[in-house]
Amino acid sequence: MKKEVLFLLLDDFADWEGAFLATGLNTGLTMAGGGTPYTSRTLTPTKKQVRSIGGLVVTVDYTAATMPEDYAALILVGGMAWQSEEAQRVVPIVEAALARGVLVGAICNAASFLAAHGFLNGVRHTGNTVKMLKKWGGDRYTAESLYEERQAVHDGNIVTANGMGYLEFTRECLLWLEADTPEVIAASYEFNKHGFYRE
Repeated sequence: MKKEVLFLLLDDFADWEGAFLATGLNTGLTMAGGGTPYTSRTLTPTKKQVRSIGGLVVTVDYTAATMPEDYAALILVGGMAWQSEEAQRVVPIVEAALARGVLVGAICNAASFLAAHGFLNGVRHTGNTVKMLKKWGGDRYTAESLYEERQAVHDGNIVTANGMGYLEFTRECLLWLEADTPEVIAASYEFNKHGFYRE
């Protein structure tokens, strides 16, 4: 039975930020397919549906009340609602995931959300600039010295990325999950980054 990777979505989520990871997990990383040991599922704190920045409506698989206890990773997809009241309901979900030692991935404003709740203190990380993490985190963010100016950073069971680092975010999450060999993951990254022809 495949292990579930939960993609946590809020209203105005960024369509593209989890798309490559979800597709790779569901269908495999090569053009021939082949699959992985994982399957992608969607999650919100309370709602049954969310709408993306691009206007796409997603009917989710789980809410916080119905989500499984056993899952392989929690992926926080960025967007425009990570300072909302609904986002505050994500805090106990992240706490539970970190306590279980599963992968917690956060990209764009979701990484800022982690900073705002002290989750990045003690791990190397990145995000939409250290200035933004400090603005969102205030006194709760004490890890400026651990910030790295990179597209995506993996430390322990946390992967963070800035909003334009979605391919690097995908790569780091796939490596953590051992979704395929490092060589296949690297080749998939290069193909998605450059396509058939380098411009």
